Amino acid sequence: MTFRIIRFHREGYGIILNSFLINGIMIALFMLVPLPIVVRDVFITIFSILFIWTLYFFRFPNRETNLGDHILSSADGTIVAIEEVFEPEYFKENRLQISVFMSGFDVHVNWYPFDGIIRYTKYHEGKYLLARHPKSSEQNERSSIVLEKEKGKDVLIRQVAGIMARRIVYYSKVNQRVKQGDEIGMIRFGSRVDFFLPLGSKSVVEIGQKVRAKRTVLAYFS
Repeated sequence: MTFRIIRFHREGYGIILNSFLINGIMIALFMLVPLPIVVRDVFITIFSILFIWTLYFFRFPNRETNLGDHILSSADGTIVAIEEVFEPEYFKENRLQISVFMSGFDVHVNWYPFDGIIRYTKYHEGKYLLARHPKSSEQNERSSIVLEKEKGKDVLIRQVAGIMARRIVYYSKVNQRVKQGDEIGMIRFGSRVDFFLPLGSKSVVEIGQKVRAKRTVLAYFS
């Protein structure tokens, strides 16, 4: 029998510890307070499930990268948009947008979709609309990272906070050279990742498709 050690993302260490302490204290109190057994068991079950979900959320899978001359998904989740849009922040031109929605049960660590150099990064404060909302990419808390493979082959990767998310973490620095499958960072709780590709890029995914970070090919440059 093979046992795998579950890794947790460093951004979750403090939250996991606090959750463990709070859950331990609450369960101890429910055990001491004279309550009906059914009521006590319900509350203990709820707190236990919340702690298990916290562990599950911050899991950091040791996943092999599907290396190749393609654009990989940076996030686990579901494709919710494939459309031509105007990108006003950096490129200021029409781009092919592909968006991946991450539910509270998806891995929330993000990785780079191809080899390249970081040309731009910016963090934006904002709202916390539902991440599936069309305006969330422009109005929610978000970070923007432009990764260039070579001249004319560059993508703006946007981490977008959702209704539950309260912190976006990225480790990108301008002029940093990165490899396909290196870690970008993570978004805490429900959120999405948008990709703004050059027009002419060939999308190979479809709306509603489930994708896996580091494994699923989103598109190819023209």
